[in-house]
Amino acid sequence: MRLGGLLGAVACAALLATGQAHAAGELNLYSSRHYDTDERLYTAFEEKTGIKINRIEDKADALIERIKAEGANSPADILLTVDAGRLWRADQAGILQPVESDVLNNRVPEWLRHPSGHWFGFSQRVRILFYDKSKVNPQEISTYQSLADPKFKGMVCTRSSGNIYMLSLMSSMINHLGPELASSWAQGVWNNRARDPAGGDTDQLRGIASGECAISVSNTYYFARALRKDVKGLPDDAMANIGWVFPNQGSFGAHANISGGGVVATAPNKENAIKFLEYLASDEAQQYFSAGNDEYPAVMGVGLSESVAKLGIFRTDTLNLSALGENQPMAQRIYDSIGYK
Repeated sequence: MRLGGLLGAVACAALLATGQAHAAGELNLYSSRHYDTDERLYTAFEEKTGIKINRIEDKADALIERIKAEGANSPADILLTVDAGRLWRADQAGILQPVESDVLNNRVPEWLRHPSGHWFGFSQRVRILFYDKSKVNPQEISTYQSLADPKFKGMVCTRSSGNIYMLSLMSSMINHLGPELASSWAQGVWNNRARDPAGGDTDQLRGIASGECAISVSNTYYFARALRKDVKGLPDDAMANIGWVFPNQGSFGAHANISGGGVVATAPNKENAIKFLEYLASDEAQQYFSAGNDEYPAVMGVGLSESVAKLGIFRTDTLNLSALGENQPMAQRIYDSIGYK
């Protein structure tokens, strides 16, 4: 049973009224993941467990507000979303509960899960540097810090500072460099902009393809997807001219964010919710994340899909991703203080 995000509170009220939301064999999933390939995850879980998934989809912030508004009567069992910063927002709102699971603790690396089990990461999207091979020497952009080098003035493209991916990257830089140096870094990146921040991650890659940018910042799965299938604005000849660098391999490692989820504090089907999270950490589900959406698995040792394998392996930043949320307010203040749009 699939419930679209537009069904609104009426659908939830109907579920509660009929008792379906509390049925032993069901799971109510609130998800901001919008990938068609995730259908395989849900279908496989239902077939393996007999647990029926009722799904509501919307943007993460809207789902968080919805769960808050529904309060103790919320039918939501699981919140599934992307970026640790958004999971932090959900946890700060008090809508997630701690989960004790040996399966999850043993399979999901410590830095990819909340210290008290409020959320767990199930796939990784690494935020790395892409460049025009005809204009940039990759050895000169081996770190995130290099984006602020004056030699790259007029060459760098990024998303807007209010984007959650940019906030999380800045939060990481605050942790590793300290607020003062992180602010200087942001100022340097802003000074080096090829244009004002605009568009999504694929648009940053298109900027290189069009010649508007020489260096851009994007999550790996956008590029891996373009390696696997045709993406508008990224023809084969343009893709061949785009190189990539996993930054800071000699220091703290490449910034890896997650897609993840947690059990809602008022979950009526808590046992089923934990089973679902444990399934997402299984080898089968981990391979779906990689093959279906070109993401890196969160569980170590799971094979990579062909498109992801082409990008290669890397040294990841093992900073616990809780810090991305904790530093988020400061990250936004720094961006705002220098006028980073």
